[in-house]
Amino acid sequence: MGGMTLFDKIWQTHEICQNEEGQSLLWVDRHLAHEGSFHAFNKLAERGLSVRHPELTLGIADHYVPTNARNLINVNAKTRNVIEQLIDNTRAHHVPLIGLDDPRQGIVHVVGPELGLTQPGLLMVCGDSHTSTHGALGALAFGIGASEVAHVLATQTLWQSKPKCLRIHIDGELAPGVSAKDIALAWIARLGADGARGYAIEYSGSTIAELSIEARLTLCNLSIEGGARCGMIAADEKTLDYIGGRPMAPQGKAFEQASAYWLSLASDADARFDLELHLAAEDIAPTVTWGTSPEEALPITGKVPDPAQAQSAEARKHLQDSLDYMGLTPGQALTDIPINRVFIGSCTNARIEDLRTAASIIKGHKSKVPGLISPGSTEVKRQAEAEGLDQIFIEAGLEWRESGCSMCVGMNGDQLQPGERSASSTNRNFKGRQGPGSRTHLMSPAMVAAAAITGYLTDVRMLLPEEVTP
Repeated sequence: MGGMTLFDKIWQTHEICQNEEGQSLLWVDRHLAHEGSFHAFNKLAERGLSVRHPELTLGIADHYVPTNARNLINVNAKTRNVIEQLIDNTRAHHVPLIGLDDPRQGIVHVVGPELGLTQPGLLMVCGDSHTSTHGALGALAFGIGASEVAHVLATQTLWQSKPKCLRIHIDGELAPGVSAKDIALAWIARLGADGARGYAIEYSGSTIAELSIEARLTLCNLSIEGGARCGMIAADEKTLDYIGGRPMAPQGKAFEQASAYWLSLASDADARFDLELHLAAEDIAPTVTWGTSPEEALPITGKVPDPAQAQSAEARKHLQDSLDYMGLTPGQALTDIPINRVFIGSCTNARIEDLRTAASIIKGHKSKVPGLISPGSTEVKRQAEAEGLDQIFIEAGLEWRESGCSMCVGMNGDQLQPGERSASSTNRNFKGRQGPGSRTHLMSPAMVAAAAITGYLTDVRMLLPEEVTP
């Protein structure tokens, strides 16, 4: 039968049984619950059920939390109600909660790794599609719906159909100005938004080995945007160094034992994948989206596509619809597209490494447009302020906010105005994602900083500090 993949090894150790339809009942090691979990808690209440293992669930307030203050004084009633429901539900079921006033507060997919809660070999779920982020540390992690969240709360198990395995192998050295965000947008543009549907992705190759853990988190985070169930990277010494010493990680002898197990989970040399994609790092350039899906992305040196050149009527209609919504014209150079606002934040690109990179680009410049910087967690905010990064952004004319999902999804009031165009470090550019009528261009934090300086989509390679210019 050959060797096993990383995904297969973790799936096998968590599979309790299979039903007649071939679905597997899986044990869940860690469950993360944000404000949207109120639907699931309501389902428990309707059936008179309690949380089976409250110690294995962690509540985190992130999607609706205000970023201009750490209180609910000036928050609208609907938003306040959602946050208060999370507080009430976790308290009633004895579930630990990281709330607004907790020094550990932040975006759920930033906080999990930060605390050492995310570990190789674990099966982790959350009612949020970007749970795939945690796979960067060798976990099997994926998002689930409200009814599935309720099932996990009540039983600590979950019925799932086993996906196939896709390996995305990348070799070579990334050029200066090219990041994990560009890798993700490049492969999604190549395969399409549904290209990895039905697959669990494992990223491998020399390029992946050289990525920092924070860059790997970005890459796995965006796996869902290509349709994948999850994204994973096998644990290595970088993984162990990152996890070691964190509050919720094993300590002492237990960490040594865990490390040996974690390293053993790597895909076997003769493991077979259902599909493989090979990319060369040198072929990847700074990339931005031009349309209304992450797959509608091009190198910054490109031009907006012409629907007249599409190969089918359906594709032509789709391209024209995206162009109409985004207010763009066929053949328009991406660098000729002006922006109204910038945003750096989200579970994709708001870690300390992201903020350092953006600050290195914008330092000494003034932003031509307004914008927000929302750190991924309170800990990231503290560290950034200790390094003086906040002052760099403030001096550039940008707002320095508290941690939270903020303008990524616009649930907390941080939104674009209708028709406004943003350069954003987030994960989705769907219609209205950042507010009704909003137009979003996805890119790396460095590219957002470059756009802030010029007021247009801009090739960051033109603005790199001399020490990193080839």
